[in-house]
Amino acid sequence: MHLVDTHCHLDFNRFDDDRDAVVARAAEAGVKRIIVPAIDFDNCAAVLALTEQYTGVFAAVGVHPNSSAEWQQADIDRIRKLAQHPKVVAIGEIGVDYYWDKSPQATQHAAFSAQMALAAELDLPVIIHNREASEDTVALMAASPLAGRERAGVMHSFSAETDIAGRALDLGFYIGFTGPLTFKKADELRRIARLVPLDRVLIETDAPFLAPQPYRGKRNEPAYVVAVADRLAALHNLSLERIAELTTANAERLFGLT
Repeated sequence: MHLVDTHCHLDFNRFDDDRDAVVARAAEAGVKRIIVPAIDFDNCAAVLALTEQYTGVFAAVGVHPNSSAEWQQADIDRIRKLAQHPKVVAIGEIGVDYYWDKSPQATQHAAFSAQMALAAELDLPVIIHNREASEDTVALMAASPLAGRERAGVMHSFSAETDIAGRALDLGFYIGFTGPLTFKKADELRRIARLVPLDRVLIETDAPFLAPQPYRGKRNEPAYVVAVADRLAALHNLSLERIAELTTANAERLFGLT
């Protein structure tokens, strides 16, 4: 079995004491590749360093909405240079977040739109963060040059309404599911997961956050993406091995993994 954790913050300090063991446990669980998205310029170097340390680790570079308060259009040139690294497979984590009041909405919109335009220029997908900003997020996605592309990107850790999922899919985006898919009260999220075509779904941990039900309350790690895959398999009455095949193929197609 071969799985891809398409969203893990492996560079965060909660992994400093046992990062090698975390990567080894992931491999033992069948998670052979991990995508680590940056959230700001300060951690881009750390993310890229991990790709050089571990064969199965790949990177996304970009500025998270909660890190965008000081955004300037010239930042695009910095991201463009970072994206030249051979193991950068996406622009991200980018998007809109109205839950945390850390950046003006207009600034978030400008940063998000500019980074999507850069992704289109570089023929890279985007990894999108959306928190309590679904309408504006999808509107900006629709207005971007990524709309309608085969490798537009993914709405990471999906937690919005069915309509938002449908609109994202119509625009060419994939839908990513994390630990909450396994939570006892997440029936609505599971209903949405059943509706997403199996050629457009990705599995993620968002580690060290959002540990799935068997590990809830503990630090999340890439090996635990198996629990997300297992729940997705049950929702579709498929084997874990089949879901692994499908989601891995999706990750390879979207991110150009080889």
